[in-house]
Amino acid sequence: MFQNHSRSVTVRPMKAILMVLDSVGIGEAPDAGDYGDEGANTLAHLAAANGGLHVPRLQSMGLGNIPALLPGGLPLEGVSPADNPSSGFGAMREVSRGKDTTTGHWELAGLNITNAFRVFPPTPPSFPADLIDLFEERTGRTVIGNRAASGTVIIEELGHRQLSDGTWIVYTSADSVMQIAAHEDVIPLEELYRACEVARELCNPLHVGRVIARPYVGEPGSFTRTDNRRDFSYPLPCPTILEHLNDAGIPTTSVGKIDDIFDDDSFRAKRHSENNADARLALTDLVSNQRASGLIFVNFIDFDTLYGHRRDAAGYAAELERTDQFLDKLLPMLDEDDILIITADHGNDPTHKGTDHTREYVPLLVHCQATRGVSLGIRQGFFDVAQSLAEFFGISPMP
Repeated sequence: MFQNHSRSVTVRPMKAILMVLDSVGIGEAPDAGDYGDEGANTLAHLAAANGGLHVPRLQSMGLGNIPALLPGGLPLEGVSPADNPSSGFGAMREVSRGKDTTTGHWELAGLNITNAFRVFPPTPPSFPADLIDLFEERTGRTVIGNRAASGTVIIEELGHRQLSDGTWIVYTSADSVMQIAAHEDVIPLEELYRACEVARELCNPLHVGRVIARPYVGEPGSFTRTDNRRDFSYPLPCPTILEHLNDAGIPTTSVGKIDDIFDDDSFRAKRHSENNADARLALTDLVSNQRASGLIFVNFIDFDTLYGHRRDAAGYAAELERTDQFLDKLLPMLDEDDILIITADHGNDPTHKGTDHTREYVPLLVHCQATRGVSLGIRQGFFDVAQSLAEFFGISPMP
């Protein structure tokens, strides 16, 4: 992908920023029908729903040039193709089985997940009886829920019972996930996290992608989820680009929720946050530090959790515009040989049926001040990013 960098240098003082706009897809993948996602197009549909997007920086980088590369690609209303884009532009097709956060990020980091994570039936009981029985026995609390649900909806529905009985609210979704909600005034955070560690251990034999702690506060009718969410991911099956960089002595830093998606030792430094605003602040702080180098892997989660899953096309568009304004400040801070890679991990079309992720191509923008924009075409596999990072930093190729 990066043709202007020699591989003769083992360690480079410059940095690469891998920015994942969580769920910002750009059109149905060829196998979208296997997932019930025919016709999904996160960017095009939210642009149309809002009468167009105003993202001048992303437009100048080449975002509007990407749809023409895709079979049946839909123009992005308000985002015209740039005559002379400043960044490399393209799209990537996921080849792993699944459309969840873990699968998308792991493929970006160099893995091909051929054995899809297990998903559970939407109607109760979603989780097997033996799993729930062991979880209740080891945590000392009983379970209510045990079905697929929107997190905000099931908390409003069952939160009063948890307040009175101290039970666990356990639910799933169309993704491979076991979510455990707990009121912070009833079940302390540390107890919730310990319960999630128990659930993680019990879910490993079932090949479940994530266990998620979902703490909330408030009273019936006004419950609010807090930023104390934590994700407990399935153990990595083999090393990613992160371990390869660490072994070569190249710094790796996570920003946002990325550290929850990988093993504890995948990153040398962590700037954990659960919202875009804090992630932007952390990334700005890192980039403004002239000594920062290596890979900075950042996730902007709000697109998915606040707007995609809640089918809020207006909020989604507004957050994209805030991100565009942030890029206006970030790009001039980068050194000449630094690279910024902007992409996504899956789609979440806010106009599509249901409330779940959508199987889509993801956009790809690669910015380096030392080069001009060219078409990168359609990359067959998100892991092209990991392979290109290995080349950029002058380490051995990924398997």
